[in-house]
Amino acid sequence: MNSKNLLETGFSECNLLKTLTFSNMPQDKGSVIVIVDQELSGKPESDILYIGRTKKPAKRILGGYLAGYGGKTTKKINQMLFDEGYIEKTAISWILTEKPRIMQEELLAKFKEEHGELPAWNTKKKLLTKTKATPAFKPKEKAAPAPKAKAVAPKTIAKKAAKASPKTKAVTPKKTAAKEEMSTKTEATSKEETAPEMAEKAKNEAPSDNSMAT
Repeated sequence: MNSKNLLETGFSECNLLKTLTFSNMPQDKGSVIVIVDQELSGKPESDILYIGRTKKPAKRILGGYLAGYGGKTTKKINQMLFDEGYIEKTAISWILTEKPRIMQEELLAKFKEEHGELPAWNTKKKLLTKTKATPAFKPKEKAAPAPKAKAVAPKTIAKKAAKASPKTKAVTPKKTAAKEEMSTKTEATSKEETAPEMAEKAKNEAPSDNSMAT
């Protein structure tokens, strides 16, 4: 099963996707759409890439396959056309039908029977994920906040101040009285010891009787 067989069953002539215009396609009519790879035309393998259906061919082809609006399958076809370069070598053909779903299912079943698998773009493959470019510079890391100083309670401050200041010993009244008593005793003893010496000095200083007689 290939595009040549489809032409024999009533499909339109293949039109290159990159040259397709709004005026040369059916609008708002049920259709079965076939996308073919023209590089495979005439070769043993089938040139059919996709068999689909739609009730609005112009919107599906121009707004979906070429512009990228629609569901997963439509976006996958858009990605294959532009990211994989198929836009340069693919063509599209269609056929009008009142029962597009039934006709699509019949064609897919026939294709699988002949080739052992569905057309390449009908298989449920995930979209190719585009890797985002990593930025050349790294954002500046925020500086870690300075650790908060623990609040010291007033009681602990008072205790530290008390430890730092030297203790002054209080002088009791008893000790001061004893010191005064001791000082008076020492003064009295010193006076008693010097009295004889003073008497002797007085005798020596007094004039003798002989000197007085002369």
